[in-house]
Amino acid sequence: MQSELQICDKDGNIKASGSGEEVCLVYEGCYEQGDTIRIHPKDVPGNYLLQLDDVGGTAIVYLTGDVTYELPFGEKRTNLSPRMFAGELHLLTLKKYPDYLQNGYRNLAKNVWDQHGLTNCYPHAVANVETRGEAVFAAQNAIDGVTANAGHGEWPYASWGINRQDDAMITIDFGREVLVDRLVMYTRADFPHDNWWTKVSFTFSDGSELEWEMEKQTLPHELTFEPKCITSLTMHDMKKADDPSPFPALTQLEVYGTEQK
Repeated sequence: MQSELQICDKDGNIKASGSGEEVCLVYEGCYEQGDTIRIHPKDVPGNYLLQLDDVGGTAIVYLTGDVTYELPFGEKRTNLSPRMFAGELHLLTLKKYPDYLQNGYRNLAKNVWDQHGLTNCYPHAVANVETRGEAVFAAQNAIDGVTANAGHGEWPYASWGINRQDDAMITIDFGREVLVDRLVMYTRADFPHDNWWTKVSFTFSDGSELEWEMEKQTLPHELTFEPKCITSLTMHDMKKADDPSPFPALTQLEVYGTEQK
């Protein structure tokens, strides 16, 4: 058995495919409404290097089974670069993440290919609210690697929007145990449109919790702590500043650490 990438139409018919130990699929054609990309990794679970479009680049993802990625159209692509999945020539790749890099210190939360309802592909972000259900305010925007925070709305200013809810929370699921010791957060800073958080709380899957005092700023916030072995974390209980704006939002949350040996 080899790894395989497939591009399928709305009826499940295969339009193009590639397989091998290292898959390199060149698709000459335009994507159409209803198209999907099917990812069939050879060995699971495990870390893979995945590129679904050359504009998005390569992501390190942890795959636990087959994955179906829905090609976005219309409003669903407003949080993506307008060059993403556009045109008539596309390069998709899939290969195992090399063993000699497995223990490297990195942002374990980044996944440019995260998507609503995506299964078997981590890290994955999910929230209990997203402003008006719009793509530009989806949870996945908080882990897509884009840190532009001086605006709001369409790419590159997509963010996780909380729809003014005091009980908003976002969870990042890593799909396996990882060892983490650092958080870096880019809060949206489109002032005076935006508010900001003075304090946020985190609950980790190991049962531990921490509170983080924050300030109004455009630069990233950074917090270090004793290493924790976790499978997920949740940010919650965000406290807004005393400011006329009702709109705090999260541009990016980075979680640094290594694979759990």
